[in-house]
Parts: sequence; structure tokens; C-alpha cells
Amino acid sequence: MTVQDLATLIVSAILTAGLYATMSYGLALIYGVMRIINLAHAGVMMLAAYMTFWLVAVLHLNPFLAPCVVVPTFFLLGLAMHRFLIRPLGSAPMIASLLLLFGVWLIMQNIAYLIFSSDTRSIFTQYTLWTIHAAGIPISFNRLMVFAAGVIALISLHLFLTKTYPGRAIRALAVDPEAAILVGINTSRMSMLAFGLGIALASLAGCLMSLIFSFDPDFGRSHLLKSFCIVVLGGLESFVGVALGSLVLALVEAFSVMWLRAALQDFVSFALLVLVLLVMPNGLMSLFRRRA
Repeated sequence: MTVQDLATLIVSAILTAGLYATMSYGLALIYGVMRIINLAHAGVMMLAAYMTFWLVAVLHLNPFLAPCVVVPTFFLLGLAMHRFLIRPLGSAPMIASLLLLFGVWLIMQNIAYLIFSSDTRSIFTQYTLWTIHAAGIPISFNRLMVFAAGVIALISLHLFLTKTYPGRAIRALAVDPEAAILVGINTSRMSMLAFGLGIALASLAGCLMSLIFSFDPDFGRSHLLKSFCIVVLGGLESFVGVALGSLVLALVEAFSVMWLRAALQDFVSFALLVLVLLVMPNGLMSLFRRRA
């Protein structure tokens, strides 16, 4: 392998890591605040991909403006899901929410089959074949813009969680729900907001992925697996860890292509998930905490 090939692999992995982080933050946010594993995450990404296809192919909206419509729509959907599905569960065991959201995912999938059939769709625009060359490294314009959108979203999320009252309230709720109640935080409202943000982030990931990958009603299944792997790898409650886990998984996948077929990338995610659970069950961030 030449130096240029190595540089190309690393750049590709970094661009992919930005997308992986975007699709994993929503899962981590909902689990961190509510201790709920959102299996409907995959269905949200899939429906967001189809909505993006409709906006671009039918309404001829610029594909990079599609998130401005998709994300607010799914944020409202997330608020409604929490109000009518999650809140009535109250303090039920985790298995109840797990089965409920799994059922929601199946409903979303079957609705997509009824409306869009099982045909594979893809979004082809004037930007699809554009390539930028930097230091001799070819970079897809689509991937670069998707990476930029993901970085902007993650910076916005960080600023919201650290600089605003609702964001700090959500973080307080994630750390200690009982203490959050004692200091006057409306935990029910903050939980709804966190769930809405988690669904909105999942829809953003689906919107961005639809500009790169083809999709069908099964779209999102393998990406849900990768999101689980990233969240476990980074640490279940660490957003910094999620970003680091995204980079690690993207690098492992990029270099595994040299020894494995590209079709076996899901196997890489499975293997990495099992390895992390056996060796570092608390994620990569636990290593930094030990050294500190």
C-alpha cells in the first residue's frame, strides 16, 4: 500500500466517522437521559431517507437544504411519540419500552413497504459525481458536504447542551434524575425534549445517508447495529466517547477492506461490539478515567 492509498483510506474513514457520529448521538442521548434503548432509531432513519427522496425528486429541493425540512418534522414526531407512547409507560421495566419501540420500528417498516414497495431508491443529483482533489486525494463532494453537515449538527448539539438552560437541565436529568427533581427541573418536559432531539438526530442521519447510499424499507438495520457498537464502544453516557467510537469503527472498517470483502463490514461491527463488551464493557472513556 502506497502512502497516498493510506492517506485516502484515513480521509475516507474520517468523513465516514462524522456520519456515524451523527447517527449515534440520538441513540446515546435518549439512553443517557431516559435509559431507553430506541429500537425505532432504524425506522426513523429509513423514513427520513424516503422523505428526503420525496423532497429532492418530487419537489426538486436542493438536497443539502432537505435537513431544514426533515429535522423539524421528525422532532415534532419525536415529541408526539414520547407523549403518546413513552410517557404512558411510566416506570415500567425497560423491556416494555424495548418491545414497544421494536413494534414501532416494524410498523414504520411495513408502512414503507405499503407506500414505496420493496424497490431500492437512490438520490442522484448534480453533486453526486463531483470530486474534489486535495493533495492528490480524491474526495467526494457529497461525502464532504455530509461530513460538514454532521459536524455542524454535533457542534450545535454541544452548544445547546452546555450553554442553554434546557440543555443543562437535560444533562442534569441524565446524571441524577432525583436531584434534578429536587432543584425544580420539569423532568417530564425535559425527557420529552431529549426524546424529540434524539429522533431529530436520527432523521438527520437518515437524510444525510440517503445522499450517499441507496435505500429500501430495510434501510437502517445495519446502521442501527453500528450505532449500538459505537455507543457501547464510546461509553453509554459519553458524547465525547461516541465521537471517538465513531472514528475507531470507521478506521477499523476502512482498513478491514484490505483483508475482507466490503460486504462483510457488518461482521466487523459485530466482532468489534463483542470484543468491546468482553474487554472494555464501560467503553473507551473508561480508559481515560483510569489514567486520570
